[in-house]
Amino acid sequence: MGKDAISTDDAKKASVDDIYQALSTGGKGLSASEAQNRILQYGYNEIPEQKKNPILEFLQYFRGPIPYMIEAAVVISAVTQKWEDFAFILALLLINAIVGFWQGRQAGNAIAMLKKQLAVKARVLRDEEWQEVAARELVPGDIVRVRMGDIIPADIKLVEGDYLSADESALTGESLPVDKHVADVAYSGSIAKQGEMTGVVVTTGLKTFFGKTAELAEEAATVSHFQKAVLKIGDYLIVLALSLVAITFFIAIVRQESILSTLQFALVLIVAAIPAAMPAVLSITMAVGAVALTKYNAIVSKLVAIEEMAGVDILCSDKTGTITENKLTLSEIVPFGDAGKEDVLLDALLASRGEDRDPIDIAIIDSKEGQALTEKLGTYTVARFAPFDPVVKRTEATVKDSEGRQFKAAKGAPQVIQNLAGGNEEIGRKIDELSNTFAKKGFRMLGVARSGDGDTWTYVGVLGLYDPPREDSAATIKTAEEMGLDVKMVTGDHVAIAKEIAKEVNLKTNITTADAFLNEHDAEAAEIVEKADGFAEVFPEHKYRIVSLLQSRGHIVGMTGDGVNDAPALKRADVGIAVAGATDAAKSAASIVITKPGLSVIIEAIKESRRIFQRMVHYVIYRIAETIRVLFFVTSIIIIFNVFPITALLIVLLSLLNDLPIMTIAYDNVLYSQSPEQWKMREIITLATLIGFVGVIATVILFYLAYITLGLSLAVVQSLIFLKLAVAGHLTIFVSRTRGPFWSIRPGSALLWSAIITKAIATVIVAVGIGVTPIGWYLAGLVWLYSIVEELVIMDWVKVRVYRLIDHGEIKWAR
Repeated sequence: MGKDAISTDDAKKASVDDIYQALSTGGKGLSASEAQNRILQYGYNEIPEQKKNPILEFLQYFRGPIPYMIEAAVVISAVTQKWEDFAFILALLLINAIVGFWQGRQAGNAIAMLKKQLAVKARVLRDEEWQEVAARELVPGDIVRVRMGDIIPADIKLVEGDYLSADESALTGESLPVDKHVADVAYSGSIAKQGEMTGVVVTTGLKTFFGKTAELAEEAATVSHFQKAVLKIGDYLIVLALSLVAITFFIAIVRQESILSTLQFALVLIVAAIPAAMPAVLSITMAVGAVALTKYNAIVSKLVAIEEMAGVDILCSDKTGTITENKLTLSEIVPFGDAGKEDVLLDALLASRGEDRDPIDIAIIDSKEGQALTEKLGTYTVARFAPFDPVVKRTEATVKDSEGRQFKAAKGAPQVIQNLAGGNEEIGRKIDELSNTFAKKGFRMLGVARSGDGDTWTYVGVLGLYDPPREDSAATIKTAEEMGLDVKMVTGDHVAIAKEIAKEVNLKTNITTADAFLNEHDAEAAEIVEKADGFAEVFPEHKYRIVSLLQSRGHIVGMTGDGVNDAPALKRADVGIAVAGATDAAKSAASIVITKPGLSVIIEAIKESRRIFQRMVHYVIYRIAETIRVLFFVTSIIIIFNVFPITALLIVLLSLLNDLPIMTIAYDNVLYSQSPEQWKMREIITLATLIGFVGVIATVILFYLAYITLGLSLAVVQSLIFLKLAVAGHLTIFVSRTRGPFWSIRPGSALLWSAIITKAIATVIVAVGIGVTPIGWYLAGLVWLYSIVEELVIMDWVKVRVYRLIDHGEIKWAR
């Protein structure tokens, strides 16, 4: 058999038997060893990602506002023939590019590793047993089963089953699902919307319809609102520097000073304004945050979700499997007419299939009563089985008994089974009565029917199934409320069941049905949805409108889901969360995938995202304050005293000693906020500006004392000012990282030791005089004392008072 033995087009025309023969396979599938041999022959079932040229990727780090500013400084230093400055600034440019490139690679690798956990799985018949394997390991000749919610893993020839409704819109542009039957071909990448069928893999990887026709394009990098805001701050700092340069040029012209010396000043200011570490800090913090979330069984597929999740104020949580155990148990059997409990259970068992792992089927099969009927069940043969279909809302089996007599058994929604059995009024009243009784107990009701040789169905009885709340749900919901989260339960179950579960987990019981808002105008519907504590009897398609209406009221919405029909709502939500056991389609639509059941996992992920957000805010406050301190200090001294208080070379060295270790803020200890995070720009700018100007005043005073009062030489003063900016600059991060006193939250070890080591290096450089004018240990000690008093006493006091004003007299320390 050649490597291209059969194509998708040929498979369409060929019969099932021809396919079996061409691929040397059959209804029993392949052996594991044969599958391995075919991987060597056909390759893995995947479309290789387009690899970026690492050289071109590296050169990208020399483009953009920040690199352009550094490059301008390189040119100015060359024009002014400051070759030492030229060498150091060029080194800064290269270091910035290398660090950014390396961290970008690290972040990409981290996300790639996380996404491997989201790999599409496939149910395949290997060694005559149904197994779950990674879809990339499928080979032509494999027998696979696809069911509702699955992404079809390869081009397959359908060989068994009633029908499959496949969404091929991503491949063909056809908006309506396409019905597939035996002998049809289902395409790789399409989504099974309804039904369940078995097929034989005919082509994989690049040979599939998708592989041949899809335009391979790299996914555009998405920049979050928070990242955009931080980048705008970078632009703001650069504009601020250019404005000060323009002012100084004007003063220089009035003073008739040389353009060359003014260019030297411009060089100092531009270098001082460059937030060189900003791209790397963003990259590291996001990558570290994504990896940290895996501790809580949360896999980030879209990094933007980390910041968005920090701001979520309404969480629409599905009930089953998130608030409840998703472990249905058979709790009650109620027979109708002449049927007995055993008759009802036997028909329900015949209309169930364990290999599909459907929760309702498993609850019936694994029940104590169901196990007791195992021997009797063996006397029946299921000739045909129709799995649960969300349109008809029932399963159905065609059965033969030991004497060859044929009948049908069905189970499904009580009203559906009632309509199937002819809509008997007496049974209808009984069902309504039982429905209320079961709902008050939190039971789901399942109807069971049987037909004889004809199409006449008899309603034999109902089953009560119970899905108890998870043990931690009540405590988790209480924690969520303390965090400012409004948890709204969303379920397709009866209102009474939803209210009973809500009571058990301490949720409010104003549960609304979809009918309450579906036909209302947006304004009225939004008010109804916002005030509701939860939603019952909703279909997945209703979730999309719920999310849209909440967003129209200004809420940041998190939505959980697991089914193929949940995908639109998951995409629409600010944070789409695919819960444990979600279909491939739901995982693809979501920005975060939870791999462990329960609401507590989601709440822990929100806590972690708030911690990540806090680290970013702390860095931004530090960066603005430091830039204001250096820019306005240098400008003030040049305008007032007409001297350079620090050289461009020392500014570059200052950037290296401050900005490189500040990257460790990604590992800092922070306590999550007790309310949803928001980008409070006014608060951040106000605080950073005040802290920055306290630093400006303190540094100007120190310069005056050293240069005028003590009469130290300019070279010594420049070294002294360098040490002061280095020590005080790093202490600023310890001030800005808390709302209360700086000691209220212990800093992370990496952040603390990076500050100690780099400041020790700066102290040795200026005390001994390595490449700079020495100032001695005595002056260095005084600078340390002065900086500590300025930062940890005066500036910290100012910060606490500012927060008191912001918080209207009450300090809200970070939680």
